[in-house]
Amino acid sequence: MSVLVVIPARYPSVRYPGKPLVELRGATGVSRSLIRRSWDAAQAAEGVDRVVIATDDTRIQEHAEAFGAEVVMTSDTCRNGTERCAEAIQRMNITPEIVVNLQGDAPLTPAWFVADLVAGLRAAPDASLATPVLRCDGAALSGFLEDRRAGRVGGTTAVFDRNNHGLYFSKEVVPYTTTDYPADDPTPVFHHVGLYAYRPDALVAYGTWPVGPLETLEGLEQLRFLENGHTVLCVEVEGRGRAFWELNNPEDVPRIEAMLAQMGQE
Repeated sequence: MSVLVVIPARYPSVRYPGKPLVELRGATGVSRSLIRRSWDAAQAAEGVDRVVIATDDTRIQEHAEAFGAEVVMTSDTCRNGTERCAEAIQRMNITPEIVVNLQGDAPLTPAWFVADLVAGLRAAPDASLATPVLRCDGAALSGFLEDRRAGRVGGTTAVFDRNNHGLYFSKEVVPYTTTDYPADDPTPVFHHVGLYAYRPDALVAYGTWPVGPLETLEGLEQLRFLENGHTVLCVEVEGRGRAFWELNNPEDVPRIEAMLAQMGQE
């Protein structure tokens, strides 16, 4: 197997309990659950050999199997999606070339993000994993700042060096800027997209490392790789006019439904 996509999903959530089963209406008024829409996004990606949902909750398992998804049951001790992906491939007893973690709260993930990410990791033998970053325009940056002022986590930002090696990821808006950017103008802020491609050996090793202080403070799983000296490749992707947002809070539901309507997505 070359590329395996794992969609980690858990029922409990501090900000939004039961989030994977939340219904989202599309452009035609059809409602599909968040986990179903994330699964649809994974199925649409080219070059993917297999898609599985990894969960520890029978409610998610039964719902996912009802719409035809393959489900791998994992333990309830997984602290984040990366640990759940690692456990999933161990339970499946397989070693694919690349494991893609498409997070279950990212139903708007474009198919080309997955393809670009896999290509980026294949071209960077020094990297343990790759993750996409999307340059914010003025409108997106304004949305990030508005969320932070309201005390909401609107997304994650990334900073990286000239080799596209990740330097830091934060739920704060970094780098700091006081410039007021027009809505359509590019900014120096990059939105970190909730998608990862790992080499299997690094993924399995991840679960053996202790949680570090930065991961604890930010609640961002990818920081464990940086804290243990591993290279995280940031792959810049193009939005191609496609709206993108993750479902982090109940307030995000109408925002995502509006984006589905705008894209004409069922």
